Order: sequence, then C-alpha cells, then structure tokens
Amino acid sequence: MNEKKEHTLVFATNNPNKLKEVQLLLPSHIKLLSLKDINCLEDIPETAHTIEGNAILKVEWVKSHYKLDCFADDTGLEVDALGGSPGVYSARYSGDNATSDKNIDKVLHNLKLAEDRSARFKTVIAMTFKGTDSLFEGICEGSITNFRRGEKGFGYDPIFLPTESTQTFAEMPLEEKSRVGHRGKAMRLLIEYFSQYILK
Repeated sequence: MNEKKEHTLVFATNNPNKLKEVQLLLPSHIKLLSLKDINCLEDIPETAHTIEGNAILKVEWVKSHYKLDCFADDTGLEVDALGGSPGVYSARYSGDNATSDKNIDKVLHNLKLAEDRSARFKTVIAMTFKGTDSLFEGICEGSITNFRRGEKGFGYDPIFLPTESTQTFAEMPLEEKSRVGHRGKAMRLLIEYFSQYILK
C-alpha cells in the first residue's frame, strides 16, 4: 500500500488555540505551518464586512506575499436578539482595546433583558491550493448562558452552550469541542475535499 504524499499548508493564524484545534483534526500527512513558521509578522488586514471576506483577505495576503498554499478561517458569533451581532466584529466587539473578557461582558450586558438567547457560531475557511480557491463553512447552533461557565477554550467559549450539549465550549475537552463545534465542521469539509480531489 502506497504511503500518502505529504503536503504542506500554511494556516494563516497567530492564534495558538486555533492552531491546536486544527492540528488535532488534520491527517498526519498534511504538515501545518503557522504565520510565525513562515516568518509572517505583519498584521494582515481584516477589513471585509463579512466573515467570508476576512477569510479570503488573509489567504490572498499569504498567496501574494509568500507564494504558498494556504488556508485561513474567520469566525463570528451571531446572537439573534442582537440582530446577528457581534458577527464579523466578534473579535473587536467591545472597541479598539477589546479583550475576550470585555467582549463577553458586552454581550451579557446587551442580553440582560432578552428572553431569546439563541445564537450560533459560524466559521468560514478560505483555501488556495495548487491554483484552486475554495470555501468551507461550519455552523454550530446554541444559546448564550447567563454567566461564564468553564475555564477551557478562548473567546466567547465560556458563554456559548451548543444545542446538543449541557456544557459550554469552555467546559468541554478539546476533542469534544472539535467534534460538535463550528471550526471542526468546517475543517472536516476541507479534509473531505483533500481526500476526494487531491490526496488520491
């Protein structure tokens, strides 16, 4: 039986938590490099008005500056009672000096009187590989809790309760979060693409 050919892909992120999640999902014959690994130290602009647009911007930046095959994700938390906010502005929802804690505080404050706490996480992965551009989307439906729960994860994980679970993302082991979560769903579509069209 022939060994599968190793492929190298850049994951356009400097977020070690994202990198760890994605490495857990990828087959061993796909070698993953971070932006740091390719010595990309610039702040890649994320100025698009959609989650898809920001993912594409990051991929195009790496492709144009480094000529490497690459994928990038962008993720947003969409809260129904807030009209889909914070959405594309999830990382900077609380302003220019936003932190995860400040963003969570703002969401909880804005939902203080809301009966409807339904929400979803949406991840879009853009990829360029051997001249072909692709998009993969993963959505996880759930709701916003009334207070923080759990110490794991990052971002809004302590206040997001997936529909199919009694644990927030911040209470789950990483393997479980990858199984039910938005990023894991999008990554499995990317891996399926590799399996069907590239790694035959």
